[in-house]
Amino acid sequence: MSTTETAIVIGGGIAGPVTATALHKAGIAARVYEAYPGPTFGVGSGLALAPNGVAALDIIGAGDLFHAIASPVSHTQMSVGGKVLRMPDIPDVPSLKIVDRNELHRTLHDHAVATGIPFEYNKRLVSVDEDADGITAHFADGSSATADVLIGADGIRSTVRGLIDPKNPGPEYTGMIGFGAMIDNEIGLAPETMVFAFGKKAYYLYGTVGDDKIMWGANLPHKEYLTLSEARTIPAEHWLRILRETYAEDTPGGEFARKTTAANLETTGALHIMPSVPTWHRGRMVLVGDSVHAPSNSSGQGASLAIESAVQLARCLRDLPEHSAAFAAYEGLRRPRVESVTARGRKINHSKTPGPVARRMMPLLMPLLMKGMNLEKTMGAEQRYRIDWDAPVQRELAASRA
Repeated sequence: MSTTETAIVIGGGIAGPVTATALHKAGIAARVYEAYPGPTFGVGSGLALAPNGVAALDIIGAGDLFHAIASPVSHTQMSVGGKVLRMPDIPDVPSLKIVDRNELHRTLHDHAVATGIPFEYNKRLVSVDEDADGITAHFADGSSATADVLIGADGIRSTVRGLIDPKNPGPEYTGMIGFGAMIDNEIGLAPETMVFAFGKKAYYLYGTVGDDKIMWGANLPHKEYLTLSEARTIPAEHWLRILRETYAEDTPGGEFARKTTAANLETTGALHIMPSVPTWHRGRMVLVGDSVHAPSNSSGQGASLAIESAVQLARCLRDLPEHSAAFAAYEGLRRPRVESVTARGRKINHSKTPGPVARRMMPLLMPLLMKGMNLEKTMGAEQRYRIDWDAPVQRELAASRA
């Protein structure tokens, strides 16, 4: 029987509410502490959730809530040099779902609150104390909280990651800044369609949302690193001017940029990828979500992997007597999977910022690459992955070692 009865969850974004809700389902009382003054519903734009991530939401009772706010993507295409190529399907796998990140966060937060999870705000973690009986978190406002374990769900700039191991690496900048907007579907894009577009100067993607809207996202090459706060201090008009210049020769990217206004432009900040984190846990602390694995957005798996890891961590704490054994089992189950996805995303990321020669060659080479593309091989296992909540973790560990 588990000796873990209480948990502190640091971070109230997406991974935090899911972790706390999964812990509640596992019989562990969790409380979420967020550094911001309130829920950060205004951060981010659109994202895709893969079938494996949606299946993990079903486990915590949030699947139906998610479907109510998401749009399916039944048709995926790639656009290179003005040529639109249909991407092959993965047999017997549900479609991707596109959702507004703000709506997803709000839904997961509200579901956690309805489940009985307490949230506290203005709680910026500064230090921890551990002893044989538990761990105490100390916050910048002078308050503290004590529990059996502390879980870092505090994102790519994780404070908990540094407390676990000051030598743990931080995120790597991909050389791109993300932007997004919702615009009217004036180009007649078919329902349930998403297009991955390699423009003449930069990559972008777009997809239908509902019957009459398009959500588009730009990955703008930018040598200078800017945090989200720094990028947002720059007027939207400045970014719009650069976006319109960058995508001017692209169809329909140029039209999207021209139709986007300062009022509806979402600046999502620098795009990152996490290198392999050597130390996932120490003592009574452990990492989950982007704090420990944040693959490039090119992978299409960032949010899904965070949700999976939250559920798997709760299973391990439920089934293993000591937190140290639970943390080790959790890492053993998750590390191979998340690092495999990260490696795939890193390869795709390189293609988003090609040099001038490679950019000229892409329209010629991409159709050939598409013919040889085997999504079943590269992504089938990723998207078919399912967590068996009711199965004992010990059985899954034994199977993974066999």
